Amino acid sequence: MAQQKSTAAADIGPIVSASHLADGGMPALSEMEFGLVILSNAFQRWITRCTSAAGGEGLSAIEVQILHAVNHRERDKSQSELCMMFNIEDTHVVAYALKKLEALGLVEAGRRGKEKTARITKTGADLCLRYRDLREKLLIDSVKSLGLDEARVSEIAALMRVMSGQYDQASRAAASY
Repeated sequence: MAQQKSTAAADIGPIVSASHLADGGMPALSEMEFGLVILSNAFQRWITRCTSAAGGEGLSAIEVQILHAVNHRERDKSQSELCMMFNIEDTHVVAYALKKLEALGLVEAGRRGKEKTARITKTGADLCLRYRDLREKLLIDSVKSLGLDEARVSEIAALMRVMSGQYDQASRAAASY
C-alpha cells in the first residue's frame, strides 16, 4: 500500500505553482521555488507571531530579523552591514526598520565614523531571549520530533545560500537584458 502511494505521488510530477515554468529544462528548480515561497510565507508568519507572543507586538518579519541581527554577537551593526547580511537592495527598508525598533526602545542608534550604527538595548535583548525560549518550546521540539538529520538540514541551508548567488547573477543579467 505504501509503495502504491509513493508511485502515485511520483506520477503527478513535481509540485509547483506554475506548470509552464516546470515544463522547461529543470522542473526540480520550479519545485524548489514553490517550496521556498510557501516556506518563506510560513516562516514570516511564524516569526511575527512568535515575537508577538514574546511581547513584541506589531513588528513585521523584516523588523524581527533585523532585531535578532542587531542582537547577534552583541556587536553594533551598520545599516549597510544589515543590508548585505539580508541581501536587501532597498536601504530604506532597513532604515525604516531601525527607526521603528529605536522608537520602541529595542535598539539604540550609534556611530562608527560617519556610519550610523544600531546596538541592542536591554529591552531588545530581553525580547530576543523570550523569543528564543518560545522558539525552543513551540518549534524546535516539534521539528526534532521529525527525526531530521541536522547535517542534511545544514547542507540544504548551504545550498540555499549558493542558489541565492545564482538568482542574484540572473537578476543582474535580467536588468541589462
